[in-house]
Amino acid sequence: MTTTLASAVKPRAEDSFAISFAPLSVEEIYAKSDDPANGAVVMMSGVVRNQTDGKPVIALEYQAYEPMALRIFYQIAADIRLSTSDVNRVVIHHRTGRLQVGEISVLVAVGCPHRSEAFEACQYAIDTLKHQAPIWKKEHWEDGSSTWVSIGACETSAENC
Repeated sequence: MTTTLASAVKPRAEDSFAISFAPLSVEEIYAKSDDPANGAVVMMSGVVRNQTDGKPVIALEYQAYEPMALRIFYQIAADIRLSTSDVNRVVIHHRTGRLQVGEISVLVAVGCPHRSEAFEACQYAIDTLKHQAPIWKKEHWEDGSSTWVSIGACETSAENC
């Protein structure tokens, strides 16, 4: 699958995409991805962890260029459907603002008739989002310092992205 923004892709009515300052709900995202034709719903939850490379993290701060990020989300769903025609639902919601350790930063869910396609599509969605969506993360450290995570680092290594 490849994501391109050559033309504006319109979201499908059955899908759901959002950038939100408000906390994300696992139950809400699952409900949005559910469909009677599904045999599987695979959901990925990105959570603020308490360390990066052994250095204590107290919070993360996310900023996004929302119009472009949503276009990337729409394109991700379109790409998924090009490679897997029986996908019933694609849901991508991402938080912005300051999040504490344990809070959910992103939820991606895919509903399909079969689990293998749902797993593959969900992984593609989160990996592509992390590399292409204009969403930036600032790590706030226990010692009071903070660092913006380089988008370029995500391009060369997925370890800290």
